[in-house]
Amino acid sequence: MKVLLFGKTGQVSRELQRRAEAVTLEVVGRDQADFADPATCVEWIRNTDADAVINAAAYTAVDRAEDQEELAAAVNGTTPGALARAAAQRGLPFLHISTDYVFDGQGNTPYPENRSTAPLGAYGRSKLAGEVNVRAADGPHVILRTSWVVSSHGGNFVKTMLRLGAERDRLTIVADQIGGPTCAANIADTCLEVAKQLAENPKKTGTYHFSGGPDVSWADFAREIFRQSGIACEVVDIPSSDYPTPARRPLNSRLDNSKLESVFGIQRPNWRRGLSDILVDLGVLKS
Repeated sequence: MKVLLFGKTGQVSRELQRRAEAVTLEVVGRDQADFADPATCVEWIRNTDADAVINAAAYTAVDRAEDQEELAAAVNGTTPGALARAAAQRGLPFLHISTDYVFDGQGNTPYPENRSTAPLGAYGRSKLAGEVNVRAADGPHVILRTSWVVSSHGGNFVKTMLRLGAERDRLTIVADQIGGPTCAANIADTCLEVAKQLAENPKKTGTYHFSGGPDVSWADFAREIFRQSGIACEVVDIPSSDYPTPARRPLNSRLDNSKLESVFGIQRPNWRRGLSDILVDLGVLKS
């Protein structure tokens, strides 16, 4: 199987390139296709001999999006729709990665896929627009919503905690935002399996949730990072109101993963095991 992958340097993209042992990848980075210009991206789909398309490219600067909503909307909304239409015209399965930020974070139970969306900020609005446009293309597709992505690549919560924990003996961390940390390696494996199954059975088209379990607060996630890495840093719980950011974050980022398991047979991964793998990658733990 050959997959056309949009995205080269992001967390999920890098894991896809590392883990695609049984799949041939044609990787398209931002130096080859400008996601602010849909036309340059669509040509890759029109000319590819791939069997499926995965879009792992995105504008992910949540706070910056408040001042750059037009750019975020183009990268996360307009271009994915153009790619999905081009893929639909060729009958190619299209997998698009979305986010828990399409929800408003109300309640304290996991969100099913059919829960009403109500993003709190520009980033969430841009990702929701992408979902709407991908569905409107009406081709074989999967929209995979995920949350709290971490890995040994780029910038993310794990790497930030390792740096700050080594510098300080006490950190205040938000404790009223609850969700599922999701390792990019697990997302990559899921994308590859979903693309394979979707190519075999386009009737599996739809929106699915995938996140690490069990659900946890950012504060308790930080405690586990420090526990596994042997860092002696105290974590003090604070509410989100004590840590204001330009963009509002959902308090409830819990995602119901049961549909993905029933349709694709993919179980929810344990993020603690994934965290251990990340720490080994970073040289913090020995393999």
